[in-house]
Amino acid sequence: MGKQHQYKLTLAWLGNEGSGTLNYQAYNRDFVVIADGKPPISGSSDPAFRGDTTRYNPEEMLLMAVSSCHMLWYLHLCAVNDIVVEEYTDEPTGIMEENHENGGQFTSITLNPIVKLKELYDTVKLNRLHSEANRLCFIANSLNFKILHEPGYIFE
Repeated sequence: MGKQHQYKLTLAWLGNEGSGTLNYQAYNRDFVVIADGKPPISGSSDPAFRGDTTRYNPEEMLLMAVSSCHMLWYLHLCAVNDIVVEEYTDEPTGIMEENHENGGQFTSITLNPIVKLKELYDTVKLNRLHSEANRLCFIANSLNFKILHEPGYIFE
C-alpha cells in the first residue's frame, strides 16, 4: 500500500429554526464547512431540495473537487512535458439523476477546460495529457462513473 494522506474538516448544520427536524418544512438546509487556517465555506442543499441559492451545494462542491483535481494534474503534466500553460479555466457540468429507491446519483461529469498556451502545441498530445490527468486524479479515481473532457485551446 502506498503513502496515506488524511484530511479533516468540521461540518456544522446551521438550520435549526426552533423545532429542529420536526418535519420537512421545519428546518433550513444551511451548513458551514470549516478547516483549520482556511476561510469557511457556506453550504446548503440544492434549491430543488429547499436549499439556499446563495450557498454552495454538495453537488457543486463535487464538480469543484473533480475540476480542480483534474486541473492540478493537467498543469503538472504540462510542466513536466515542457508545455507552457498561461491560463486555465473550466466550466464543468454534471448530471445527477434522482430515483426514489436510493436517493440518486451522479451519472456523468463533463469538464470543459479552456487552456491558453504560450505557443502552438500538438492538440493530440494536449488531449492525451487530459486523459492522463484523469487517470491520475485522486477524486476521479474515487467515483463510479466516467469523467468526460471537452477541452478547448487558445494558442498565443
